[in-house]
Amino acid sequence: MSQQSSIVSCEWLAGELSNPQVVIIDCRFRLGQPDWGEQAYQIAHIPGAYYLNLDQDLSSPVATHGGRHPLPDLSHLAEKLASMGIVFGETLVVAYDDMRFAFASRLWWLLRYLGHENVALLDGGWTAWEKQGYPVTNDPCKARSGAFSPKVHTDWIVDIEGVKTRKHLPSVVLVDSRDSDRYRGEHEPIDPIAGHIEGAINSPWKQVTNEQGYLLPFEQLQTLWQDYQNAQEIIVYCGSGVTACVNLFCLDLVGIPNAKLYPGGWSDWCSYLV
Repeated sequence: MSQQSSIVSCEWLAGELSNPQVVIIDCRFRLGQPDWGEQAYQIAHIPGAYYLNLDQDLSSPVATHGGRHPLPDLSHLAEKLASMGIVFGETLVVAYDDMRFAFASRLWWLLRYLGHENVALLDGGWTAWEKQGYPVTNDPCKARSGAFSPKVHTDWIVDIEGVKTRKHLPSVVLVDSRDSDRYRGEHEPIDPIAGHIEGAINSPWKQVTNEQGYLLPFEQLQTLWQDYQNAQEIIVYCGSGVTACVNLFCLDLVGIPNAKLYPGGWSDWCSYLV
């Protein structure tokens, strides 16, 4: 594995495909095309990889409030993880997508939120794996026997009331992870209201990787957060609690603690404004 244990290379993973202590999960997805990822998985995926769908597996059904991707039913997710052969606290889970960690990082964060620290992202994702000529298959994966008993970090999330009461505190940094034009309210393709939560700073999630989906050098990642290293608490949000996890991954990688997720994000916040 690479020096940073939460990121692994295609070369490393290719050497671990037969390792029963490594479970690979394909998280490819397209917003607005909820079946696309599973269809892509059925055509070709990394040998031994299972598939998890953002809408069906990594989120709960949408309600009036709570955002477009509420956190999933944790007991159902735990059952699904166990059926992939994952042993809580032991198995290394490697997640990948083809969108610069946009969806794989949601699984990375959820696993750690459930108390399972042994999880990594595949650097470059599916695109790099395929481009470098590593093996692919369309064989479905059979259920395996695992054991997953979550120990949930309930203090890792902040709801809308928590954001309201803490966002202006000098010791708290509120981070909007969306693209800058959405943050500024110049462009809003999804939500009914444009703009951002008052007091939030903008650190777009795409800054964590290059256009090919590879993690930027460690020093550049540190620079992204150098102004906020002394914050007592960092609350991160995006549109619906998905791509914010890319920033949470980055914050963890550079060693900045106390970063929490507002899962509802802008889609939850503005649902109270319409």
